[in-house]
Amino acid sequence: MTSKKKKKHDDIDSDLELTHGENAYDFEAHGNAQSKARGELIAAENIKPLNLADVINFFWRWRKVLMIACGIAALTAIVVTMPFITKPKYQATHIFYPTKNNSISDALLTDARQRQKDPLEFGEEEEAEKAMQILLSGDLIGRLVRNFNLYKHYNINPTTEKYPKTAMDYKLKENISVTRTRYLSVKIEVLDEDPQMAADLANGMALLYDSIKTEVQNQIAVPALQIVERALQSKRDKIQGIKDNMRKLGEEGITNYEEQSRALAEEIYKAQSSGRVGEMKKLLEEQKTLVKSGGDFVALNELIKLEEEKESDLIAQYERRVVDVNEKLSHKMTIEAASKPEIKFWPKRGFVTILSVLATFMATSLILVFFELYRKQPSA
Repeated sequence: MTSKKKKKHDDIDSDLELTHGENAYDFEAHGNAQSKARGELIAAENIKPLNLADVINFFWRWRKVLMIACGIAALTAIVVTMPFITKPKYQATHIFYPTKNNSISDALLTDARQRQKDPLEFGEEEEAEKAMQILLSGDLIGRLVRNFNLYKHYNINPTTEKYPKTAMDYKLKENISVTRTRYLSVKIEVLDEDPQMAADLANGMALLYDSIKTEVQNQIAVPALQIVERALQSKRDKIQGIKDNMRKLGEEGITNYEEQSRALAEEIYKAQSSGRVGEMKKLLEEQKTLVKSGGDFVALNELIKLEEEKESDLIAQYERRVVDVNEKLSHKMTIEAASKPEIKFWPKRGFVTILSVLATFMATSLILVFFELYRKQPSA
């Protein structure tokens, strides 16, 4: 009995020791966590704000690395921008103002008091936008490519190249720019390795703009001329029909109803006064014939006057439409024609070198900052 109580007492002591040990472990872990948090708090408190002296000290410590990196960048930029590696490009510029005149006849053959637009007036924003639309149109670009054989010039082989048109479009977008200036003029800028080709392309685009705009306007002007021409011919046919009817009446002896009626009335009065009955009856018969067809003659006479007035208006319209179709008037006022550039536009060696050095300096400094932070980080 005594041994059983002793054994039970020993088991209770063992459980108490085990429980005490677990509690001791928990207190130790909690103490370590507090110590770690306190250490992090202390480390955070020890962080000092960045000042100018630290920055200067940082760059001074790494001055050799930065100087070597920037020197390599500058040397690389100078070598890369040499003509035998990067071919220089020259820029030619053509500037013009689009005109406001759309119809030559309205601009020149209309009374100045009735003229709505001055043919010598510079175009404004609307005209500049329309000019840019034509300059960037596929029709103009296609003619430019054909006229200057740009596939050969840009070394694009249509037979071997998978997408020759796409390659040509990329080249044109890279080398040709059409913009509107703040003065509402249109500026064409062309980059090319050949300075003369750059000038020729810029001037060629301006000339193509002039011809294409004329062709676009002729899409309306030519049908308008044909419509007026048909209307004029129809009016002339109608007038000729009236004249034919009047000629028939003339063959019947009616040439001027009012004069003939007055003269015939006088003759009847004289015959009646003198008692010439036979002559008077004959004159009365003539008067009946005159009265019978006289109404037609008067109507035809008034109608032909009206139709001839309309014909006169159509003739004026026809003459103006002929001028619009056959005559040419420039749609641009050239401010500065492109000339052969003497100085290359790109690459600008000084600009490329400075940009490369600055970029390398910033990138190297950032890498060194991360390197120092990584080096100061305590090992686990």
